[in-house]
Amino acid sequence: MPKPIPTVDDESDHLASIRHQLIILVRRKGARQLDWPRKWHPTQTRDPRERHSYFTHEGAWEFIADVLEARHPFEEVDQDDPPGIKAYQMVVDIGEAIPPVFIKVRLGAGKVLGRSFHNSTIGPP
Repeated sequence: MPKPIPTVDDESDHLASIRHQLIILVRRKGARQLDWPRKWHPTQTRDPRERHSYFTHEGAWEFIADVLEARHPFEEVDQDDPPGIKAYQMVVDIGEAIPPVFIKVRLGAGKVLGRSFHNSTIGPP
């Protein structure tokens, strides 16, 4: 059974606005794209919602929206490639026997760009 998702109680207006934009775009199939460079491996990442199963590409986007809607903490980070661009990342603990999931996305012009979705080598914050 997945662990409860920690929530953010004291989110800045800026991050709350970003969260809102991300949720809208991630839920909109036509707004999702994969970015470059990327490490996007949902089919190699365990899906805690389905016993002994891995994420599908669609399931990865649904999971991202679900954890954002559940107010899972995320952080804004500067990208090296391309420089000067912000991305939003989180590490989601999905169960004791399953590695956490590392997720990174960024906003584009009316799009959400997937950069990372894979097993994390670090634990959640």
